Amino acid sequence: MSKIYKLFSALTLFILLTITMVSPAYAFDGRSGDKIVVQAGDTINDDLYIGANEFVLDGTVNGDVIAFAKTVTVDGTINGDLMTAAQTVVVNGTVTGDIRMAGSVLFVGEKARISGDIVGAGYSLEVRKGSTVGRDVIFAGGQVLLGADVTRNVSIATSALEIDGNVGGDVNAQVGEAGQTRSGPPPTMYMQQSTVPVPVVKEGFTIDPSVRIAGNLVYTQRNDLSFPAGVVGGKITRTLPEVDRNKPTAQETARLKVVTWGFSQVRWLVSLLLLGFLVLWLFPSFTNKLSEKLHTQPWPSLGWGVVTFAGFFFSLLMIIFVTVLGAVIFGVITLGGLSAAIVFTGILLFFATILAFILAASFLAKIVFGITLGKWMLVRANSPLAEHKYWPMVIGVVITVIVVALFTFPLIPGFLGGLINIIVILFGLGAIWLWGREGLSKKPVAADI
Repeated sequence: MSKIYKLFSALTLFILLTITMVSPAYAFDGRSGDKIVVQAGDTINDDLYIGANEFVLDGTVNGDVIAFAKTVTVDGTINGDLMTAAQTVVVNGTVTGDIRMAGSVLFVGEKARISGDIVGAGYSLEVRKGSTVGRDVIFAGGQVLLGADVTRNVSIATSALEIDGNVGGDVNAQVGEAGQTRSGPPPTMYMQQSTVPVPVVKEGFTIDPSVRIAGNLVYTQRNDLSFPAGVVGGKITRTLPEVDRNKPTAQETARLKVVTWGFSQVRWLVSLLLLGFLVLWLFPSFTNKLSEKLHTQPWPSLGWGVVTFAGFFFSLLMIIFVTVLGAVIFGVITLGGLSAAIVFTGILLFFATILAFILAASFLAKIVFGITLGKWMLVRANSPLAEHKYWPMVIGVVITVIVVALFTFPLIPGFLGGLINIIVILFGLGAIWLWGREGLSKKPVAADI
């Protein structure tokens, strides 16, 4: 247990050091609930963090607003940036910084004044005529109706784009093919009712004749499009949709698939063997204990492997929940430095958990399974190599890779190879879980007095 105590002490020291290095100047106002409203006339002189079902801003925030909700409505003023993710985002007020938003329906009303950029992703973006954007508009999603006057550039990737406002710079539009009809019901049929109506934008690329684009226009389309005369001040360039140049021809498909599959299996086998040698050299006792656990408790290992796999995703959700909750709580009591440290630590723990799971599932679990399989086969054959340090791992890993590879042969349809691979991983993960649980449950022996 001394190693665990050392690890815990090091982690505690790191967190304390992080807290001391973060300045309290980064305090923010954190609020959560079913509906959060900042009334007209109210002023918040801080960054504002929101987690709610509905958020309405009628007042003023002198700082950034970070909001996660079902609906976000900004009718007031944000003297900073707006960063939000919601089903519906409505901006009718003033944002002196940038807007970064993601959601199903994104709407910017005719009275909106955006001094910076609009960067978004979602199903529909509508920016009404009369609104202004001080810098760029960048969006990726289903459809765009852009009626605002944009001071600088527009960069859009969508299936349907209509520009009804002036653009002071260049327009780069990667759009769907003009003239295509949408098949099936619209996506809005499956969405919950939005607080604003969703326009239907014609497939392809349309520009209003009264619009003026000062710079160049680059658009993606298989065929040339005709635009009203005088609309584009610069050069008009059409680019073809990207084609997968690596896609094999029909005559070469089978051969290339087999060659690619062969190289992939060889790389995977070499990687597992090299890492297996390294693990057995550095941690022989640990690796053998895992193998013994899998050998003596194979079916419990498989069951606990399933639990471990599901627990990984649950752990990620809990890390996100605790991080957000901790940041909001300490933000409310104005301990901004501690809130920032919690957010930083939560992000670090989130990615560390993902990395640890990938290493355990992709490599360690398969190595443990290979060692167990190799020892079992050598014992059954009464071979003295069963007690060798490396040979059981080599034999077991080679056989495991070969079996999985045979069932993933590209000319054999089916999912059996993937299923076998997952089962191998679950056996190994379960052995790791059982070993860890047993180690944590051991009580330290009391010293004799």
